[in-house]
Amino acid sequence: MTNHLRLLAVLLASLFVSCGGVAERPNIIIVLTDDQGYGDLSSHGNPVLKTPNIDAFRTDSVRLADYHVAPTCSPTRSALQTGHWTNRTGAWHTIMGRSLLKENEVTMGQVFRDAGYETGLFGKWHLGDNYPFRPEDRGYTEVMRLGGGGVGQTPDVWDNSYFDGSYFHNGEREAVQGFCTDVWFDYAKRFIKSQKQSGKPFLAVIATNAPHGPMHAPEADSAPYADLPVDVANFYGMIANIDGNFGSLRTFLEEEGLAENTILVFTTDNGTTGGGNFNALFNAGMRGRKGSEYDGGHRVPFFVSWPQGGLAAGRDVEPITAHVDVLPTLIDLAGVPAPQDVQFDGVSIRALLEGSVAAWPERMLVTDSQRVKDPIKWKQSAVMTSRWRLINGVELYDMDADPEQQNDVAAQNPEPVERLKDFYEGWWAELEPTFADDAAIYLGHAAGNPAYLTAHDWITEGSSPWNQGMIREGVTGAENTGYWNVEIAAKGEYEIRLRRWPDGVSAALSAGLPAGEDVPGVQAYRARPGTAIAITRASIEIGGQQGEQAVAPDDQEAVFRLHLEPGRSRLLTRFFTSDGQEFGAYFAAVRKIG
Repeated sequence: MTNHLRLLAVLLASLFVSCGGVAERPNIIIVLTDDQGYGDLSSHGNPVLKTPNIDAFRTDSVRLADYHVAPTCSPTRSALQTGHWTNRTGAWHTIMGRSLLKENEVTMGQVFRDAGYETGLFGKWHLGDNYPFRPEDRGYTEVMRLGGGGVGQTPDVWDNSYFDGSYFHNGEREAVQGFCTDVWFDYAKRFIKSQKQSGKPFLAVIATNAPHGPMHAPEADSAPYADLPVDVANFYGMIANIDGNFGSLRTFLEEEGLAENTILVFTTDNGTTGGGNFNALFNAGMRGRKGSEYDGGHRVPFFVSWPQGGLAAGRDVEPITAHVDVLPTLIDLAGVPAPQDVQFDGVSIRALLEGSVAAWPERMLVTDSQRVKDPIKWKQSAVMTSRWRLINGVELYDMDADPEQQNDVAAQNPEPVERLKDFYEGWWAELEPTFADDAAIYLGHAAGNPAYLTAHDWITEGSSPWNQGMIREGVTGAENTGYWNVEIAAKGEYEIRLRRWPDGVSAALSAGLPAGEDVPGVQAYRARPGTAIAITRASIEIGGQQGEQAVAPDDQEAVFRLHLEPGRSRLLTRFFTSDGQEFGAYFAAVRKIG
């Protein structure tokens, strides 16, 4: 949206507010949990887990019975935020610079902010931690979030675990007390209460990192599952904690008089992990789990209620739907302007939610799991209709007859195979030219100076070091060491500080670290000792320039000063040991001087 169109939208929204239209605009709350699959609810048949509050909401809501997302975290969030296919947005992976939401994408936060809403994001964003990718850069006016894709991942505050951590509150670190999920709901309630007092409509996205691993839960919540393996007990404990917070949120909305005119959504981002112990996994009869192209990887719950808008009373929507439908549907329900010059890949399903349409045309949808540097055609893909699933362009499943996807019927049904393949071919041909447009972290931009880069966003051919346990262990090797894709915003002098340990950790580049305090559940990332690495040299390449310097035993960082010209570049950093080992600088702070 251009600046003048955005200004016009804000002015129109302000006029709407001044004319007393606020009460007619629904508030919106989306609760999005992490790695909780379709079968991770007692109302969906789980024989062990108890989720009474979410179950009660399910009874009161309209339910998307065949709702699909991406098989992993960032890809789902990118589609949910934009209404675009994951691969179009650039966020088709969860690490390696492929979780950064392209700068040209218009987010849900921007759409509702421009329509006069206050917008809040609480918990997990996982679409970038530097300008221009942070939620505060993409339309969210109140943000309380972790770094990266989870507590204790590389971009998160160092030594965070799930209890009593520090998080990024509107860009600044803020220490808190309590379990992480409790924090997200608490800050969301504060935001909601303040918007009620100001008389403004709001959008609040409460995106928990639970029950994503590592598996930590308050002991009171995991205690009912203590007979299970520790990973599963804490996985279920995290869901029980979410359930308690969700029930408390509904009570809060009732007490504040907001329940009737609030669109409340409960959903999840991909299939289950089951805590990691597959023997304890209940998956509602579906094949596959997180990361899979089969339904167990991407068919998840979606419950929505809006009493004042007639969305209630427990009803199932049977036609297939997907994450790309969420933003166009919310725009339609709330009556806010759609972004200019944006064509959604999804559609508004308002008529389905309201039950006002007798017939719904057949749709074809695509989801895939592209956990690679560059997308690969047909990789872990599902082309879907309400009846059919074409898997990897080869296998075909009739979901009416075989919901567990056990019997490949491609040979007996050539017509739907060809029809679904043709759709995918057109889909791929449209998206493929966009893959080369790499997202780049800005250096020297006023909105993000200095920029703090982490190995989580290295572009590699293998896997970047995405959690603090890997940093402590000193992960290296060509497959796990890469470069940052950067955009130098302005010419000038830049100070680039290369570090083994992040800012705030007073330790030499070569030093190890003692193991930190553990927390309930499995071993915390910070409870692993940090390996000593005898670093003797550091090097840097950026903007056509190279630099190298010796590293003394007590140095905590290697500092380079370079004159850089504007433009796209790669930032490649290396540490070397006397015996020839090579490590990337896991952390880099880049500041334009003056």
